[in-house]
Amino acid sequence: MSPPARPRPRARDLGIVVGPTPTGPLNALTDVPGVHVGHATVRTRPDVHSGVTAVVPDGVRPGAPVPAGVFVGNGYGKLIGSTQLAELGELETPVLLTSTLSAFRVADALVGWVLEQPGCENVLSLNPVVGECNDGYLSDIRSRPVREEHVRAALDGASAGPVPEGCVGAGTGTVALGFKAGIGTSSRTPEAAGRSFTVGALVQANFGGTLRVLGHTLDGGGPASETGSCMIVVATDAPLDARQLTRVARRAVFALARTGAAYSHGSGDYAVAFTTTRPGAAPPLADAGLSPLFEAVLDAVEEAVLNSLLAATTTTGHAGRTVPALPADRLLADRT
Repeated sequence: MSPPARPRPRARDLGIVVGPTPTGPLNALTDVPGVHVGHATVRTRPDVHSGVTAVVPDGVRPGAPVPAGVFVGNGYGKLIGSTQLAELGELETPVLLTSTLSAFRVADALVGWVLEQPGCENVLSLNPVVGECNDGYLSDIRSRPVREEHVRAALDGASAGPVPEGCVGAGTGTVALGFKAGIGTSSRTPEAAGRSFTVGALVQANFGGTLRVLGHTLDGGGPASETGSCMIVVATDAPLDARQLTRVARRAVFALARTGAAYSHGSGDYAVAFTTTRPGAAPPLADAGLSPLFEAVLDAVEEAVLNSLLAATTTTGHAGRTVPALPADRLLADRT
């Protein structure tokens, strides 16, 4: 039996520290109390490298939504449920991420799952929120491999523990900045208005550009594509309203520029931000106190992208295409 593979390093394991604000204990979206993350990976080598990732806020359902905001950096993509999310400023289902052509099956499966949850016996309408990235470079996207059983596995298996990163769930077949990418996450614990909060970010990285790490560029060996996307989910326990959460989501998309994102014509760059604190549960934050949260979001998203790259492994997929992993030793050498 061959020895188990050593886990790939995260950014902080390499001494890459983004910003001054401390992280939460897991440095993950799940540091935000009441937030769970689950993955289902769908892989049939060599042609299928896909999956689904679920972000599940505690107790969220129709009739018990959480405040939320959405921002579109470039709308060449599909974020199912975004118009009602923007109109009402409420998130009433988990947020699911998946592959482009599987997004519609995933949304249908999410509707079925929600209707079965306690308290939803009389629900006649709901707004599923599903984002996607195109994993067709490495995966047979036309086979639409993500099905209801995968969606349910991701939802039912969602936990508040460490979040697997890299080639898992919705990040199994994604590529970013010339390297194999995937799911990445990070968190921060800023203080605002004399109170301490947690901000977490999770990315499904699949976008073009030239990787930039703390100001140093690194060319990749993967496809220099003009297309691609990044789906970002931000969670916090800060008492914010929908308008303020839209401002938070805007900063999440801005943060991609720090990593070298090209924001090309064919890129779908979206962020959904929500708070687990329901209206009236805590004194609201004034706009003048939001700057530490904005900085925390910028830093957490930047580090989440780096973690998505560092955790991913070299992958050979559909049509024999290969995308290399980001070599940590080269990254360190380029910084000396």
